[in-house]
Amino acid sequence: MIHPLTYIHPDAKVAPNVKIDPFTVIHKNVEIGDGTWIGSNVTIMEGARIGKNCRIFPGAVISAIPQDLKFAGEETTVEIGDNTTIREYVTINRGTKDKWKTVVGKNCLIMAYSHIAHDCEVGNYCVFSNNTTLAGHIFVGDHVVLAGMVAVQQFCKIGAHAFVTGGSLVRKDVPPYVKAAREPLSYVGVNSVGLKRRGFSLEKINHILDIYRVIFVKGYKLSKAISIIEAEYHATDERDEILSFIRESGRGIMRGYTSRSNDDLS
Repeated sequence: MIHPLTYIHPDAKVAPNVKIDPFTVIHKNVEIGDGTWIGSNVTIMEGARIGKNCRIFPGAVISAIPQDLKFAGEETTVEIGDNTTIREYVTINRGTKDKWKTVVGKNCLIMAYSHIAHDCEVGNYCVFSNNTTLAGHIFVGDHVVLAGMVAVQQFCKIGAHAFVTGGSLVRKDVPPYVKAAREPLSYVGVNSVGLKRRGFSLEKINHILDIYRVIFVKGYKLSKAISIIEAEYHATDERDEILSFIRESGRGIMRGYTSRSNDDLS
């Protein structure tokens, strides 16, 4: 299952049923799980921890050292979860002493030419379209979709089930369950299509939509909006997740409407 023109360092731990195509290089201190396929001309460097049944397409570079001038050679890792697909020429850098690792979760699809920098944490079931770029120290929740050519500034957070439209520049935190678009990045509605696909009931979607109307549409200051939501909306997992995300935001959340949009009603 391993082509003779592939180089694997003697200290690498590769499961017996891994398939590796020619001209790929596997460095030391690498672990690759059962059933994974690695295409030709892939470079997997020190510190890579790749799960089971992953697919890594030609030209990808996994676990290169961080592009961070503060990096001092510390031993760090990249961790890729089971069933994740890494398409052509994706680059994923290992961590620094900040978090000691870069993580991509299970069942993700990272499309061609995307870059995930040091100390990022990407959840499960995420889809990054072509040329998506994550700077360092970024958190991305589960089931997030980033469309093509999205660029995310360092230390930003993107909440679970969010959708960011193509070509967007993410400079502020994006709360869970929303659609984000425009320049500067703004709330344009709830990600109702994605939530329906994942089994959210219409009642839950409308509940989320009502909360975000208070936060983004009605013109309240954020502190006032939070007070209204706590007083007038019954506690649910979704409500509490939204409020916790906003309270814990380090960069502040993206802006709301500048004018009313029909997207809010979708």
